[in-house]
Amino acid sequence: MKKINTPLSENDILNLRAGDEILLSGEIYTARDQAHRRVVDAIKKGSRLPFALKNAVIYYCGPAKTPKGKIIGSCGPTTSSRMDAFTPLLLSKGLKGMIGKGARSKEVRSAIKKNKAIYLLAPAGCGALISKYVKSAKPIAYQDLGPERITKLEVKDFPLIVGIDAKGRSIYA
Repeated sequence: MKKINTPLSENDILNLRAGDEILLSGEIYTARDQAHRRVVDAIKKGSRLPFALKNAVIYYCGPAKTPKGKIIGSCGPTTSSRMDAFTPLLLSKGLKGMIGKGARSKEVRSAIKKNKAIYLLAPAGCGALISKYVKSAKPIAYQDLGPERITKLEVKDFPLIVGIDAKGRSIYA
């Protein structure tokens, strides 16, 4: 397994191939459909974003309620194709990584290649298990969205698989 840290560097991204297994450490941001819509609206209006997109990683996740004594509740990936309409713009603004599950559209694969980004897969159905790799969780924006709000996570050795690499190669092809 390759160990990678955020913020993602171009060198790290270019050295990964579809199918590689990695352990990701550093800051990532949870965001699902409605949070994506608001971020894209903010970009279009020229408004301030809740976090810097440059070299950032978004995890398509809406964490479950945090049990007493835990850092976070179950935090498995959601279906990534639900964010496909928003992804090319976010990539053009500096986003470098996305974590989710499932295949992506042709447009997203092209945008990943064009922007030298990466799409990573988290183990689906294992949200409670992978929550142990989250070392801190802090909601930062859109609190009214409940679990779909944006939450900044600090992760350590978060296990992932490269689904689409920076050259556009996909494990789904």
